Amino acid sequence: MGESAVFPGRPMSQKRRFHIILVKPTRYDDDGYPVHWLHSSLPSNSLACMYGIALDCRDRQVLGPDVEIVVEAIDENNRRLDSATLLRQLEANGEGCLLALVGVQSNQFPRAIDIARPFTDRGLPVCMGGYHVSGVVSMFPEPTPELREAMDSGISLFAGEAENGRFDIVVRDAFDGTLKPMYDYGDDLPGLDGQPLPYVSPELVKRNLVSVSSIDLGRGCPFNCSFCCIINVQGRKSRYRSADDLEAVVRRNHRDDVKNMFITDDNFARNKNWEPLLDRLIALRAEGLQMSYIIQVDTLCHRIPNFIEKCVAAGVDQVFIGLENINPDNLASMNKKQNRIHEYREMLLAWKRHPVIIWGAYILGFPNDTRESILRDVEVIKRELPIDLLNISILTPLPGSEDHKTLVEQGAWIDPDLNKYDLAHRVTHHPTMSDEELDRVYEEAWDNYYTFEHKTTVLRRMFALGSDKRLKTTERLTAFGVFTRQHGMRSYDMGLVRLPGRRDRRPGMPLENPLVYYPRYLLHNAKAVVVILYEYWRLRRQMLRIERDPLRGSYSDAAIVPPSESEMDDLDLFQGTRGGKEVVLKVRQRRQRQSAATGS
Repeated sequence: MGESAVFPGRPMSQKRRFHIILVKPTRYDDDGYPVHWLHSSLPSNSLACMYGIALDCRDRQVLGPDVEIVVEAIDENNRRLDSATLLRQLEANGEGCLLALVGVQSNQFPRAIDIARPFTDRGLPVCMGGYHVSGVVSMFPEPTPELREAMDSGISLFAGEAENGRFDIVVRDAFDGTLKPMYDYGDDLPGLDGQPLPYVSPELVKRNLVSVSSIDLGRGCPFNCSFCCIINVQGRKSRYRSADDLEAVVRRNHRDDVKNMFITDDNFARNKNWEPLLDRLIALRAEGLQMSYIIQVDTLCHRIPNFIEKCVAAGVDQVFIGLENINPDNLASMNKKQNRIHEYREMLLAWKRHPVIIWGAYILGFPNDTRESILRDVEVIKRELPIDLLNISILTPLPGSEDHKTLVEQGAWIDPDLNKYDLAHRVTHHPTMSDEELDRVYEEAWDNYYTFEHKTTVLRRMFALGSDKRLKTTERLTAFGVFTRQHGMRSYDMGLVRLPGRRDRRPGMPLENPLVYYPRYLLHNAKAVVVILYEYWRLRRQMLRIERDPLRGSYSDAAIVPPSESEMDDLDLFQGTRGGKEVVLKVRQRRQRQSAATGS
């Protein structure tokens, strides 16, 4: 049979086997432990895309008919990678492997390096791709120190996207032991039509809190927001999958009893094929393939004729909208010109005419921000905007963004610990607030939004507007308001129960005594679960009280009354900031010019 090229001295199997191990790394928490959940909230679409591509490599036998390719996908958010056991098995069987670290974000980069170490120490091939590698390579002419260190340790870097046969090259090179230090396809982004489809296997779905898969129907963004790295990774030119691709994934999900799908396009409203895609979903629903969809859209989507109506008819019941901020000065500073606060209420209420849950993204930490202005803005959002869930983040110069490049070129201080680049940690100094004050107000903003009183208000609005998403809304409010607080992780990437990781503590931090670590771990989970279940029961009981109230349909507040001309004089959204007042003046001047031009 000969000997294995990977493990010399070990016999080869009769038909050689080569493993492609796809790992989506997690990040470390503030105590240095990997964040593993018993069940996590959302699947990784990067992992799903790479799973589909790797399975396609297997099916096409890219290593030849005499080599069996075995593909395994691991999401570290909900599963610990047991490297020691895996490596022992491979060595015992004389089988080779490629460890592919996929979709690695900046905050996951340190963990990815640590996952790779046992493999590179044995001379096994490791390749890493994702937003950090692709973003940094796109913005700087030479590899930055952390990328250079990764290559020096034996990790091959992949910049760009792996479709169009590019992953074939990596797999062959790994099998032959000739991986290159860098594969750079960042300037040659492939089309998506006809490419392997993302795949979230039933095994991966079972590890989510809800039955959900994912697909990206388009990549690229036409906007130019300075804080965003998508435009520098996926490009400004949009590329699309077809309606046939979408149907194939929906039918597969339906066979696998998957009832929800996250369409991960950064802005589905700017997908030029949105209408035929939605028409196909509508036709599938008529056929009996009932699924619910989460999409991401911009703040101008309500201007597209029939867009919202067709989204709802297709099964969209959750939308993520990047409001980012309600201060026009802050929006202008990030080049977010497409966000117009005078249209926020009109846009949100256009969605709220339908049973849709709205996630709003809000960023704090702009140069103009103060603790007082941030807390004021949160109260304005609570009173005057019909948002259900608010995902609050700290303005972060993510590697791959224009903001990050500018700070590096200026020589400004930015935190060298990439693990903190998760939008929930401060990584720069604020010009007016102290580090401690910014950290504190971030927590205050979350807690002030998710008070029991405001969660009750969200439920009252839901019933008043005729929505039937009572349980889903209650569950999401509990998740964002309670899960994140109990586990000390303010993120949509959450879970109910943490898995242990004592032996995987971040290098440089001491390995804790198991008699200390495990009692604390068990006590933390027990307390978190008890509090979460109690708060869910409490909110659900409140929801049922509102549902039984015969006057529930008559509830009204400033957030859900129809937009009017007078609101620009009455609402703090417009009158609470200098920029807001300037917006009102400009809007009225423009309307006066339009009236004069039409003679009305």
